[in-house]
Amino acid sequence: MVGSVVAAGVLGMLFLITLTIAIDDIPRISDTGPPVAAIMRDQLGPAMERTLLVAITIAFFGAGIVAMVACSRLVFAMSRDARFPAHRLMRRVNARTRTPIPATVLVFALGIVLMVALPGAALLKLITASTILPAVTYGSTIVLYLAVRGRPSHKKGAFDLGRFELPIAICALVWTLVALFVLISPKEAFVSVVIVVGLLLLGGLFFAAMLTLDRQVLETEPGEADSFTK
Repeated sequence: MVGSVVAAGVLGMLFLITLTIAIDDIPRISDTGPPVAAIMRDQLGPAMERTLLVAITIAFFGAGIVAMVACSRLVFAMSRDARFPAHRLMRRVNARTRTPIPATVLVFALGIVLMVALPGAALLKLITASTILPAVTYGSTIVLYLAVRGRPSHKKGAFDLGRFELPIAICALVWTLVALFVLISPKEAFVSVVIVVGLLLLGGLFFAAMLTLDRQVLETEPGEADSFTK
């Protein structure tokens, strides 16, 4: 896992650096609809541009599948712990495939509805919001970890960063804050920021409702027997 994260980070950074160096005319590329395609066409020609775009399309499709699976597992995990609406349905796991089919269908259906119902510009704002929200989530996770890092006991044999734990956590937080600033600072991101704030408020209301109506669920650690395995 650590190796895959490092490899993805290094390769992604090299790709961005290469694209940036290859730009001949920054104003023209900035005004172009798909700038990556324009850079490839300028440097490698139309044939190679189409070939690389096909590869990028396949990569985006794979990323979309991964995102759908991740969201469905998140819905399942919250439902398993009785912390999601209609949790009795969403926590069901198919006996043959060993996958949470209701949760997967829900995420897939929501994606289809949003793509059909929203016009292109609105859908683009929602996609931008989907890049801001993970940064907020990651940053919040790091802050919570730093707040309670001395409380949990470490299991023997578990992954441990040792003395590098605190420096890495601080660097991760700084990196996340920088990424968040880059995402929300353009004026074009205002609508996306509003969407993110609305989603956070909606989640806060749901959390407050659970605190009021079903606090015991939030204070109970789910049993290992109920955990999901692929």
